[in-house]
Amino acid sequence: MSWLPLSFGAPMVLWGLLALPVIWWLLRLTPPKPQTEVFPPLKILARVLKREETPQQSPWWLTLLRLLMAALIVAALAEPVFNPREKLPAEGAALALVIDNDWASAADWGKRVATAQRLIADAGSNGVPVVIAFTAEKPNAEIGPFDAATALDRLRAAKPRPIPTDRPAVYARVAGVLETLPGASVAVLADGLAAKGDEAAFNTLLSKNAARVVWASSDRLALTGLTGAENQVDGFALTAIRAPGDPAPAQVTAGAFDDKGRRIADATLTFAPGENTATGTMAVPFELRNDFASIALDGERQAGAVRVLDESSKRRRVGLLSQAEADQAQPLLSPLYYIRRALQPFADLVEPSSADLADAIPQLLDQKPAMIVMADIGTIPPQVRQRLVDWVDNGGTLVRFAGSRLAAAGNDDDLLPVRLRTGERSLGGSLSWTTPQPVTEFPKNGPFADLAPPAEVTVSRQVLAEPTPDIVERTWATLADGTPLVTGLKKGKGTLVLFHVTPEATWSTLPISGSFVEMLRRIVQLSRNQGAAVANAEAAATSLAPYRMIAADGALVPPTPDARPLVPVAGPLPVTFENPPGLYGSETGVFAHNLLDPATVFAPLVRPQFTVPVTNVQYAFDESRDLKGPLVTAALVLMLLDTLAVFWMGGLLSRRPRRARTAAATTAALLLGLGMLFGHADLARADDAKPGDAAAIEDIAKTRIAYVLTGVPGDDSISRAGLEGLTRFLIEKTALEPGAPAGVDISKDELSFYPLIYWPIDPSAPMPSEAAIARIDAYMQQGGTVLFDTRDQFANGRGADSASPATERLRDILGNLNVPPLEPVPADHVLTKSFFILPEFPGRFAGSPLWVEASLDASNAENRPVRVGDGVSPILITANDFAGAWAVDENGDPLLPTVPSDPMQRIYALRAGVNIMMYMLTGNYKSDQVHVPILLERLGQ
Repeated sequence: MSWLPLSFGAPMVLWGLLALPVIWWLLRLTPPKPQTEVFPPLKILARVLKREETPQQSPWWLTLLRLLMAALIVAALAEPVFNPREKLPAEGAALALVIDNDWASAADWGKRVATAQRLIADAGSNGVPVVIAFTAEKPNAEIGPFDAATALDRLRAAKPRPIPTDRPAVYARVAGVLETLPGASVAVLADGLAAKGDEAAFNTLLSKNAARVVWASSDRLALTGLTGAENQVDGFALTAIRAPGDPAPAQVTAGAFDDKGRRIADATLTFAPGENTATGTMAVPFELRNDFASIALDGERQAGAVRVLDESSKRRRVGLLSQAEADQAQPLLSPLYYIRRALQPFADLVEPSSADLADAIPQLLDQKPAMIVMADIGTIPPQVRQRLVDWVDNGGTLVRFAGSRLAAAGNDDDLLPVRLRTGERSLGGSLSWTTPQPVTEFPKNGPFADLAPPAEVTVSRQVLAEPTPDIVERTWATLADGTPLVTGLKKGKGTLVLFHVTPEATWSTLPISGSFVEMLRRIVQLSRNQGAAVANAEAAATSLAPYRMIAADGALVPPTPDARPLVPVAGPLPVTFENPPGLYGSETGVFAHNLLDPATVFAPLVRPQFTVPVTNVQYAFDESRDLKGPLVTAALVLMLLDTLAVFWMGGLLSRRPRRARTAAATTAALLLGLGMLFGHADLARADDAKPGDAAAIEDIAKTRIAYVLTGVPGDDSISRAGLEGLTRFLIEKTALEPGAPAGVDISKDELSFYPLIYWPIDPSAPMPSEAAIARIDAYMQQGGTVLFDTRDQFANGRGADSASPATERLRDILGNLNVPPLEPVPADHVLTKSFFILPEFPGRFAGSPLWVEASLDASNAENRPVRVGDGVSPILITANDFAGAWAVDENGDPLLPTVPSDPMQRIYALRAGVNIMMYMLTGNYKSDQVHVPILLERLGQ
């Protein structure tokens, strides 16, 4: 039952909505009024006591709430579905799902999976087994039949592959399974792209017990692929194709990426109206083109829009050939010396290992060079001549330089751009009427047209060309007298070039000029790579290992476990499951194996003629939404609201606000009292807060030990690390949990927040000002304690009057303070037993006494274990470097060694710090222990 856009799985349950009026009547039913007998004395109480009134019926809004809750429950039991989908025909003996998961399906793979999930779900609800097969998977992949749950698992595990479909083989396997399942439903989830053998594949699939067909397709075939990327003279020439049927013009952008994935060039390709092929050029410098590793179309997330490049698309491989033998003895006279120097920056140079032309030329041709340079080569051996001619006709560039051997050899129409006169011409000799000739303007029809003529170049000897009608068209450079210097000719797909002078500086000064390098560079750009050469180490190998693969979405990824080595052969290589597109080889050299070749065209898949019922569906996500859960949730929320309403009406919630208001008022009064007690206006009125109050509250929130910032970075860091170590020890051994140590500037910071201030004395630190010392003096008079540490136990002199610089500085500081009389800590002082029993107070050093305020008026020492004068001393002085012994790093390890190196000395130092803190915080509480017997006696104990 379906009322778009809403349908119900159990519509008969909706008849339960007819019961809502009955529920309304029951909720609004008024019971009969009870009979009342009046007792006269109670009338007086009735006027005094508040009458508890019970409504005769529920409020209208509560009744409406309950009716709505009941309606939601009835609607939820009816299994409503918003935007319901059409149920697909997944009936019969089985459901056979054949899914294209090739590269063309990668862009909308999610929609295909959603469509297949709906088919499998319908098959599962009908109890029908599922045969599921993918056309771009392993040839021996299992296809079922499976139950619906297993089929869903296999569907979720599948993914698009960067290879073409193999419909004939897969459809034949599915047809073989359907022979035992008569009356099965067949669902074809195709990619929309036609392939070879489709007609026979569909005939095989549908000829075996297919009772009905589900044909799933996209709205249109929207694919754009990159079929060509060729490194030409003026840039990278790109060719893109699109599926037919789109008459509108379109533009696509291609980006070039280096081997690290960085975008380094762009190009725009335009499809003319009604055209399915577009071309464009990445006009970037030749050197930058050599960095191209891949080219991809923007916005196309599929493998057909990506082409990887190998060495055949990058630097040109140039073969060098010469018959001279004195190259190493006199390198400047070598015919190839200047050629090597000119070509080496932008070409890969290869040379044969043999001087015999019959062996040297085949060796060069096996390297598949883009260009071969012959320096004064005369007659080509007949046994290799035809192979060289074929290489030129197939795209090779042959550059020849004149010389004595070439001048003496006969003409070769297949390997020379022009016919030559026999012999050579001398200019400027003793028997010549002419002088060396300069180079004139380059002809406009040659590759050197935009170069400036080299004014410094002169030619004294040359080989002359026979005058022919087309000599002007073949001339690329001329001398001032009109004779050719360089001639060239397109032959087949290749090019023939002749320099009418030698490559060394004997016939001309051209080889030693800058123009020579630029001219050779232009000719290299004219050449075309002949493919990737599998030579040297790779020549012995029969295959190339996978290096980088193109994923189905066009990303370059590491090789998959299914990829196998590729055997390079002449001609196009097929893209298969074991040899997906990508780069094969290693870091030293790779071979590009791309998905689309230049002859590829996109043809839409034509739906075959079926003799069985057909259901057409579109790839789409399932947009239906089951409303049962949300309706039940809404009903539970209304039930909770009904419960709260009942509690409110019963008075259970009315008392809580009063209590909350009372608690809030009590809290406000308490905060106001605390504010008045401590004098902090911010506790009473937040509006009266002053700058610094928040920091002050934070400082007094926890007990913190302070240290004086001396301005010496090393001293301050050790002080902080030492107090952090003491803080850790206090937390570990006592109930006190101090806050983080605080560094204070005694000239401006508030000192009254801290019970103890540690002051390391350093003679190199600036002397405190009188105002700062006055603040310290006030702090000590008001109950604070300063622990001075000179850290000079081993630095004091041996004489009675000698003192260390730190001690002298301490004397200067104490001279401006009201210091009480001092004495070393007596044996019965509170400091010796405030927490630990300590006979002495070592630090990083041992031996120096700890000086405290002297107890001058002590009495009754025999009967009291604690001296009368054991109040808190405002000053403590030591030379044992307490902070150096307490200092720890982030891991809690000691920073500085003790002197002497005794582990227990550090423990005693930490215990001394604990005793000092307990003494600071508790004062002479232990001296009151002597009064315990008297107090107990007074209490009658």
